[in-house]
Amino acid sequence: MHALDTDEIDGGGPLIFGRILDGKGGARPVSRGEVDGWEPAAPGEVLWLHLKRDCPEVLPWLQGDLGIPEPTAEMLVSDSTRPRAFREGNAIVATLRGINFNPDAEPEDMISLQLWSDGKRLITLRKLAMQTPRDIALSLDAGTGPVDAGNTITMIVEHLVVRMNQSIVDMNDKIDELELMDMEVDDELILSKITMIRRNCLALKRHMSPQHEALDWISRTAPPWFEDHDRREIAESIDRLKRYLDDIDISKESALVLQDELRARSLASNEHATYMLTIVAGIFLPLGFLTGLMGINVGGMPGVNDGDAFWIVVAACLAIMAAQLFFFWRWKWL
Repeated sequence: MHALDTDEIDGGGPLIFGRILDGKGGARPVSRGEVDGWEPAAPGEVLWLHLKRDCPEVLPWLQGDLGIPEPTAEMLVSDSTRPRAFREGNAIVATLRGINFNPDAEPEDMISLQLWSDGKRLITLRKLAMQTPRDIALSLDAGTGPVDAGNTITMIVEHLVVRMNQSIVDMNDKIDELELMDMEVDDELILSKITMIRRNCLALKRHMSPQHEALDWISRTAPPWFEDHDRREIAESIDRLKRYLDDIDISKESALVLQDELRARSLASNEHATYMLTIVAGIFLPLGFLTGLMGINVGGMPGVNDGDAFWIVVAACLAIMAAQLFFFWRWKWL
């Protein structure tokens, strides 16, 4: 089993994995015992720890052994997951969100990733499993990863943003499939799927809009160790995220148009049925009056003893019906 295929890497403790970046795109694993009091052994080394924020040991470890101020440490392990970012002295503190690709998860079930970095140390925390940190750790193990803390943060942001695109593409594909379905047969099924797509769009935008603001803050006010090329990379991710937000709006509008079209077809079908019932009622109303009049049981009714009276009444009804159909056609009611 690969070391990154399980969270139980360090005896079930808070450490999921740790790496010491060598400044050249590579890294070496680091154990829990090497973390406390860590100092770079060579220029360019950066300590990256990926932790489980819901582990009870995390908070005292962040405050005591890693020296993170108490309010910041509490924020890093809290369930307040709205995307945000701020600067604390020479450190960046941020909460970001990514698409949940875990089994049975919906796109709107986004996972939060908290991070803290002072340029020499980078700490990321999550509650549910995430692919992005693992992918970056694998690239470090292969010698093709980030070279410093700023580069690691920009790569995390890029992976989180790029993965959002797949959910948007999937929603657009679903909309295209719904447009090709037989709406007269599957209208209820289509309506339920459209409602789900619109709900997903709203949820994604609710999380991605504040994430856009958080990334913009990092790009503008990050500490000096966050270099100019890192800011440019963040700016590119911001532009990509902005395009994705526009795509979400388009998906939402497409779903709304499809929903309105479906409802309009359903309404037109109901109106046509009502119209035809009205025509039928208009045809048989005078016929019903005539047959009712002829069927009253009172003395003196003409034709009671005439054997041809029944057929005379039938002929009169057919004549009235023909006249009605003619006039309905002439008035363009039919």
